[in-house]
Amino acid sequence: MDDSKIIELFFERSEQAIIELSNKYGRLCTRVANNILNDQQDAEECVNDAYLGVWNAIPPQKPNSLLSFVCRIVRNLAVKKYHFNTAEKRNSIYDVALDELENIFASSVLVEDAYNVVETAHFIDEFLETLDKENRIMFVRRYWHSDSIDELAKLFQTSKHNISVRLSRTREKLKKYLIEKGVLL
Repeated sequence: MDDSKIIELFFERSEQAIIELSNKYGRLCTRVANNILNDQQDAEECVNDAYLGVWNAIPPQKPNSLLSFVCRIVRNLAVKKYHFNTAEKRNSIYDVALDELENIFASSVLVEDAYNVVETAHFIDEFLETLDKENRIMFVRRYWHSDSIDELAKLFQTSKHNISVRLSRTREKLKKYLIEKGVLL
């Protein structure tokens, strides 16, 4: 079913909207949550909570991209659950991905106002547009969807070393790009 029709079902308050959303994006949402949480049961719980979040948000919101909208909700819920589950513990899959980016960004204490966060996000979007399609997909899959290096190597049919090197080079390019734009790192 087309996204606009699913959104119409939400506006009509039809429970069929949840069924259609689940049929279309359920597997992807579960994968995103599971990549962060590394626990199938918690991932399914986050996805179900996300469906409720979408139900409560539409209406009044009418997202341009239903996939991005629901994935953002799933990801945010999974990150909250991850922090709850791993206070003082390490979850190697998600922590490793975050550790790779930590040298690029200032600590959250230094980023005090929301404007700077929005501006930095805009610069990251601009930077991603400068990458070729494959490197952009690889970067987003690693740092948004939290795909593992192994998963990316299989997806791109290359070695794990190649993926690691390409991601490292992309992070360095991002760092230089943000510095050129005046972002404090």
